Amino acid sequence: MKLTGRMLTSSGWLDGGLDIADGRIARLDGNAPEGGRAECYLLPGFIDLHVHGGAGADIMEGGDAADTVARLHARHGTTSMLATTMTAPRQDIETVLAALGVSCATRKSGAARLLGVHLEGPYINPGKLGAQPSNACQAVWAEIDYYRSLAPIRLITLAPEVTGHMEIIRQLSACGIRVQLGHTLGSYEDAVCALNHGASGFTHLFNAMTGLHHRKPGVVGAALAHAEYAELIPDLLHVHPGAMRAALRAIPRLFCVTDSTAAAGMPDGEYKLGSHTVTKCLGGVRLADGTIAGSTLTMDQALKNLVSIGLSLEEASHRLSLYPADYLGLSERGRLSVGAWADLVVLDAGLNLIEVYVEGECLGLTDA
Repeated sequence: MKLTGRMLTSSGWLDGGLDIADGRIARLDGNAPEGGRAECYLLPGFIDLHVHGGAGADIMEGGDAADTVARLHARHGTTSMLATTMTAPRQDIETVLAALGVSCATRKSGAARLLGVHLEGPYINPGKLGAQPSNACQAVWAEIDYYRSLAPIRLITLAPEVTGHMEIIRQLSACGIRVQLGHTLGSYEDAVCALNHGASGFTHLFNAMTGLHHRKPGVVGAALAHAEYAELIPDLLHVHPGAMRAALRAIPRLFCVTDSTAAAGMPDGEYKLGSHTVTKCLGGVRLADGTIAGSTLTMDQALKNLVSIGLSLEEASHRLSLYPADYLGLSERGRLSVGAWADLVVLDAGLNLIEVYVEGECLGLTDA
């Protein structure tokens, strides 16, 4: 199979083509563009490390919900993702992880690859739940180790200031699990200490964490001063474009996530987010008290939003594909290079999706 267009390769932009064989990129060739807009663009497929739901399905439902979610997001350009859990009682987490272990083992046709699990809670501060249910608890290594036996946990969000969590961060880092700081009332000093213990990122930067003040810089200040990686939700609702630009300038490899819920790809109405009922209205998702509760964002719209605030298409692509791939150590995803998985999106001149390829499979976009 051969695709042609303006390609964002590991060596930069090329006007040319690529061949796909056995699910991987077999050949790339082309010339440096002479300028102007292209008729179509080939970019690495999007990698979303924070996905709660989509198409009416919520990850915490277990069963085949994750496959439904992965199909919805694949039709919007997400070629691989982390299924993200909510804070919940231990039995509920065990049940959903058991189901996710099955879903992660084999990719379903038409769906994004499930790379593993982002465990968002329950190891968070009960005073900074955001839209998380009130089942926060202190992390215990034996419990985490058991969860790891049920499904491939790649990323855990926790609050560093909770007693015992610095040692947990050190243990998680030692076994290759990424730790992000979030849902936290911690101080600047707590966050810096956590980074020194092996934490590597921040969950939905600015949201559900202590903010920046010039005499009390908080977790946001620690991220802006010290982080190489952090995730941010670019739906233009969670974070003001001005704050987004400050973070983009300060954090070299800031990457973007959707934090999408079951309401993504669905009409206005009520949906589940873990044990909560949330309402989609006017493009947002909220709890009954008005708290923002995840998003309806998809990664194709995230790309457009980043370009709309002034990023080049190349930089926007890196923050949706290359940087999250590198963050998880995925050298064969997030880039167009020979030997990499054939995960890519084809866009028209207006950055609208034309085609999506997941491991070489061309997906239908008729319901996108």
